[in-house]
Amino acid sequence: MINELLLVGSVALIFGATLLSYKFFGKTGLYCVSVIATILANVEATILINAFGMEQTLGNVLFAATFLITDILSECEGKKEANKAVWLGIFSSLFFLLLTQSWLVYIPSDSNLELFSAIKTVFSNTPRMIISSLVVYAISQLFDVWLYHKWWAFTEKKCGNKRRFLWLRNNGSTLISQILNTLLFTLFAFWGVYDGKTLISIFISSYVIFIFTSLIDTPFVYLARRIHDKAVSK
Repeated sequence: MINELLLVGSVALIFGATLLSYKFFGKTGLYCVSVIATILANVEATILINAFGMEQTLGNVLFAATFLITDILSECEGKKEANKAVWLGIFSSLFFLLLTQSWLVYIPSDSNLELFSAIKTVFSNTPRMIISSLVVYAISQLFDVWLYHKWWAFTEKKCGNKRRFLWLRNNGSTLISQILNTLLFTLFAFWGVYDGKTLISIFISSYVIFIFTSLIDTPFVYLARRIHDKAVSK
């Protein structure tokens, strides 16, 4: 039960921090959270846990947060700013990959061998994760931003109101793009590492988590739009 409580708490903490970063720092705050979430999700994705009766990777919530960020930016700041967050995530992941791999080239002092061995174990596994994540992140996130604005154009045309149906463009873009994200990441990151049964379990559990987080993040997008409207009206 502890894993389930921790996951629920993580969603509340991460989504809440995302909203607060927008309230106090605007789009710059969202860019910062996007970079942090992208980097840490790649490390967390190496950890598998059992929760809600499913085996899943721990990076799911942070990956979900990046979709919340691009949806907020799409809704409040525009398509260009949402795509900028995606490219910032890609750049920061590449920089993180190069930096962490450079650490492993150093020869540690004798007093630091045990700690260095632990660090090497963690970061020796991250290149495949980050490279897989970069490819999948770029494809799924850019697709998500594109689809968000396609849904927006569709709903505006149908009802003649740009502000209505936020819930539809939010969930309609995220739920579809998350299928692509989950499938590609599961195959690229874990193919050959785990057996077929575990891969299917990771895919199903990851997408179930993404369905949950997608539905949960909708109120946060509404609140972000309210924050934006208040800031603009001042």
